[in-house]
Amino acid sequence: MLGIKSPQFAFANWTQFHENPSVIAWWQRHLHPFLNWFSADKRRTILALCTFYVAYKMLRESMKDAHKIGIVITTSGALVLICLLFLFLWGIYKVSVKYSRLPTNIKKHPLLTFHAFYWAILFTLWNIPSDYPQLKSVFFAFALMLPYLVWRCSYLIISGQQGHAGKSKFSDHLFTLLPVYGGSETPYGKGIDFLSKFEAKDTESLAKSQLAGIKLLLLGVIWRYSLKLMHALVYGPATVLTAKLGGNSLQIPTLADLASMGGNAPLLNSWLSIYFELFAQVLHHAAHGLGVVGVLRLFGFNIFRNTYKPLLAESIVEFWNRYYYYFKELLVNFFFMPTFMQLSRTMKNQPRLRLFTAVFAAAFIGNMYYHIIEQGGSMAFGNVCETIYSLRSRFFYCFLLTMGIYISMLREQKRVGQNQAATGFTRYSRIFGVWTFFAMIYIWNADGNSTFAERTQFFLHLFGV
Repeated sequence: MLGIKSPQFAFANWTQFHENPSVIAWWQRHLHPFLNWFSADKRRTILALCTFYVAYKMLRESMKDAHKIGIVITTSGALVLICLLFLFLWGIYKVSVKYSRLPTNIKKHPLLTFHAFYWAILFTLWNIPSDYPQLKSVFFAFALMLPYLVWRCSYLIISGQQGHAGKSKFSDHLFTLLPVYGGSETPYGKGIDFLSKFEAKDTESLAKSQLAGIKLLLLGVIWRYSLKLMHALVYGPATVLTAKLGGNSLQIPTLADLASMGGNAPLLNSWLSIYFELFAQVLHHAAHGLGVVGVLRLFGFNIFRNTYKPLLAESIVEFWNRYYYYFKELLVNFFFMPTFMQLSRTMKNQPRLRLFTAVFAAAFIGNMYYHIIEQGGSMAFGNVCETIYSLRSRFFYCFLLTMGIYISMLREQKRVGQNQAATGFTRYSRIFGVWTFFAMIYIWNADGNSTFAERTQFFLHLFGV
């Protein structure tokens, strides 16, 4: 059926089965009634109905976190919170639909206004008197859920700014605000405007999208088990998998453990660990992203992967684009492009300074702001200064990342018009150089309780200093 003529051709058919005309035709023929029934409206309706489960799950987690610190949310308080959550999201939608009617100052700075509103909610929580425990508990739980919603709501506001929100229903945006397909504080697939560009319009494109989704889900399972295998072989934790491997492992400490040793870490293990940590992070992001994007493709949204072969990137900016695509898009959409466009009026004759400022706004300011508000529990308590101080190592990581991306972009600009195809030693040396850059700066972003000084000492120790 597949027209296999050689082992190599057979392998291509198996790995790219979602693009094989015979497989697509078979899928359409056997699932024709389902594909016809599973129209775009039904797919969106199913995803929208699932938001009630997502809201319940978020509320349950918030109640658990609140209970751990002595804040009790009653059943009536939970119902009020659910109603407030959907009312809040509906309000953001209505504001986006009627964007043209908003006051001029708000229309000029819609995202700044929205994020100011987010901080106003936190400020209100911090100043609610203890005499109103029910009110405080509801605001506290709501504040815990806000970091997950902030950037999703920001995409909805951008949709209103571009005049697209009025052409869609609230339910269309609702399933991207409370997505059952998951994700993180970073919206995978961005908003409905982006998803609509890749939505299946007929049964053939739906079949292709679903087959691609199945491939990604299978690949995600492979990457998850590859990550577990790597942990067993490299770090050697006491797991069932380690025992099945005969207890054999390299027994290399994790980067977090080695960084806490500072200048006393074993040198060989230190060099090996920074690269293994890079591979582990790539596998982690790839596996998680494949699961989310795979489900979206099953529902007919044939969008880009979150992580796509970053270890083959030949430049820092290319790696950053491939490693965590939707987080990169968040920083570009909300920080880089607004800054770059604003400065294009005042820095026409200073293109390098304009580029650096925009990169700094995204990779440093935006990156840090994202991770500050991500600390929902700490922010709900008003521990802003403590939160910022706890991220001091990441400040340095973001600074190094900013410089690396900026320099890489300048180098890419110089290569425009030149023959960029590198072969042999040149190509592999570029790839290894990218690995080394990201492996080293991750020293200041790795998990663990090591201080900034210990991480810096560990870095210098790698070079015998």
